[in-house]
Amino acid sequence: MADNMNPGGSRPSGKKLAQVASAEREGTDSSAASTRTFPRLPWARRSADRARRGAGTAVSAAAGSVAASGAKARRRFLNYPRAGKGPVRRWLPSWRFVMGSFLFLVLAVVGTFAYAYATIRVPEPNEFALAQATTVYYSDGTTAMGKFAEHNRKVVDADSLPDYVGNAVVASEDRSFYSNSGVDPRGIARALWNNLRGGETQGASTLTQQYVKNYYVDTTSSYFGKFQQAIMAIKIDQQQSKEEILGAYLNTVYYGRGAYGIETAAQAFFDKSAADLTVSEAALLAGVLPSPSSWDPAVDPDQAEVRWERVMDYMLEDDYITQEEYDSAAFPETVTPSTEQVYAGTNGYLLQMVRAELQEKAGLSEEEIDTGGFQIVTTIDKTDQDAAVASAQGLPEGHSENLHVALVSVDASTGGILSLYGGEDYLTNQVNTATDAMAQAGSTYKPFALVAALENGATLANGYVGDSPMTIAGHQFQNYQNASYGWSDLVKSTAHSINTPYLQLNQDVGPELTNEAAVRAGYPEDTQGMNDYIQNVLGSASPHTIDIAGAYSTFAAQGVKRDTHIVDTVKNSEDAVAYAAPTEGSQEFDEGVMADADYALQQVVNEGSATKALALGRPIAAKTGSSSDNKSAQFVGFTPQVVTAVTLYQSGEDGTEESITPWGEYSEITGSTYPADIFVDYMSVALEDVPVEAFPERTAGSYTRGAIHGEAGEVAEDYQQPSTDSGSQDQAPVEEAPVEEAPVEEPATEAPATEAPATEAPATEAPAQPTVEVPVTQEPVQPPVEQEDPGGSGGDGTDPGDGTDPGGGTDPGGNSGGGGGAELPDSPPETE
Repeated sequence: MADNMNPGGSRPSGKKLAQVASAEREGTDSSAASTRTFPRLPWARRSADRARRGAGTAVSAAAGSVAASGAKARRRFLNYPRAGKGPVRRWLPSWRFVMGSFLFLVLAVVGTFAYAYATIRVPEPNEFALAQATTVYYSDGTTAMGKFAEHNRKVVDADSLPDYVGNAVVASEDRSFYSNSGVDPRGIARALWNNLRGGETQGASTLTQQYVKNYYVDTTSSYFGKFQQAIMAIKIDQQQSKEEILGAYLNTVYYGRGAYGIETAAQAFFDKSAADLTVSEAALLAGVLPSPSSWDPAVDPDQAEVRWERVMDYMLEDDYITQEEYDSAAFPETVTPSTEQVYAGTNGYLLQMVRAELQEKAGLSEEEIDTGGFQIVTTIDKTDQDAAVASAQGLPEGHSENLHVALVSVDASTGGILSLYGGEDYLTNQVNTATDAMAQAGSTYKPFALVAALENGATLANGYVGDSPMTIAGHQFQNYQNASYGWSDLVKSTAHSINTPYLQLNQDVGPELTNEAAVRAGYPEDTQGMNDYIQNVLGSASPHTIDIAGAYSTFAAQGVKRDTHIVDTVKNSEDAVAYAAPTEGSQEFDEGVMADADYALQQVVNEGSATKALALGRPIAAKTGSSSDNKSAQFVGFTPQVVTAVTLYQSGEDGTEESITPWGEYSEITGSTYPADIFVDYMSVALEDVPVEAFPERTAGSYTRGAIHGEAGEVAEDYQQPSTDSGSQDQAPVEEAPVEEAPVEEPATEAPATEAPATEAPATEAPAQPTVEVPVTQEPVQPPVEQEDPGGSGGDGTDPGDGTDPGGGTDPGGNSGGGGGAELPDSPPETE
């Protein structure tokens, strides 16, 4: 029984168990006693230490292995492919994986949108969106002359437009406009899917998104850009009302025909304001918006009508128009598209002048001019301008193709340019004959010596011998056609433009003072050819025609100098005046000096080379002039209110100056021929509504001889008749001209009687006859009425001076048809 209860062997029990336990204790005590009794040697201790370290390493390795096994046994964070599944099921995601992925994507999209909404800012409106065309008007402020624009746009208040104008665009471009939040998710998804499939590119932009693109920034070059645009559209939809968005869209979108915005589109298509558009017209403009250049009725009328019908249908469906309006609508007729270029024709020169003046005087930049929406009112009178063009282009046929005409007319009371002719077409020749080309002043320069003399003690009673030829300061000079006049006071010398008295006058006054008077009157200081030689009085200076007109306007205004200008006022897009031209002027000359100078110039009309101007039937002062070899011819005349200068010049095929080829009724082209004709034709129109006004009377002291720089000049009694056999030159009669006394009105200057009793006084008929008949030399020659100086810097017919003509038609650009750009030599006159 006991054996069966312990099958694995005998197990101590009772007393036997106690004995076993006692034996084990004794063994333990014996082992301990043995350790104490036999201490280990050093080498034994080292071996034991190595054994213990080895055992520790093994234990650590075993522990690491166990830990690794435990990590592999744990579940992975992303159990995909799924562990412990078959070869197929392990690749099928669990529902937890699907749900987690979906929630992750939702959170990512929401987070991205929130971040984008918080960080994407609506920028300031771009410059293009705010850009408006600058309109240039004639002096009436209503008749347009032209426009400056990068984009032709005029912004209007959308509230002033009929509702159907905006609703037509909504019906055509975004029928959900009034209900969407700035974007159309369904439209975006549809367009995206179509584009990804490789179909024809589609857009899904709402009207608000298009508004963002046009008004703020175009970011549609990428999908990310479209996303940015969508965020901006949502933000703008929350910040602005639908009416504000629609109004801004109407003012920025491109309608075709170069028109940006509804106002310019209405003008371009129907020649009316947008406020006056009909339902049909508004529907047509809205219909062609997606492709305005291709669907323009002038390009594709069938497609334009299809688009118009589509918009009309949508407007009816969306209740923007009534059935009655729909039924009565008809496809509208449009005006012919304008192909006129801004700078075409004669007005191109005016517009370029306006542009330059806006930069130089109004301080506007090129960009501001093109985009600022300014309203520029010029000084150009439409009627006067038309008359100037007609007169300048009305020359008889037969002239050289290289003949050029310049005309400038100035309001003496303001300095404003009333009209200007600078060429036939700016697009074909950019040289403005009135402001760019230069021509020698000729005898139109003599009045500056007269004014300088009057300022320095001379009076109109002063005079000089007017014989020809004459040696002055070592150089020989002639009068026109070598005629001699005897002693001539300054009135007679001016009326007949006698060279030799004026050369003597200039010698006494000083050539530098003559130049100074010209500059004070209006000549630029850097005028070419303005030298200090005695003969500068004959007109070696080569001004622009506008310089001549400006200087003579100082004479007309009784010594008040005003800068010539073409811009009167500038208003900005808010209708506030941004610039106004100064018109006060400065008193450069004494009024008495001007009264006497103007009196002398009136005699040029009454009895001299400008008698054609008598046809105007009012007081006129004038001066004619011609350059060396008739390379240029001028006429400048004025009333107290209006000054007009006319220049003719001719250039060669290579652009260099050349003598004007005679044609028509004149055998020689001088200032008293065609330039005088143009002046009279133009002024007969320009003076129609200008009151007749007399010039101030000459001063009382002008009848008594004065002293130039304190030295009394010669008088008629000092003149001695030259010997008739002293040379072969023609001589004028020698009878002394009586000295006029104040305050009697000066009589017309007569030619003195000759020794031959039968000699008659010279005729005073118009000097512009085709030929001047020269009598035989046995008898004294009657002085020709036309006494212009065609000798330029070297006298009349001979050139003892610098002998070079720089004028006649100098083109600073070297452009064929504008002169050759020749310059005056700076060398002193020759002495032999």
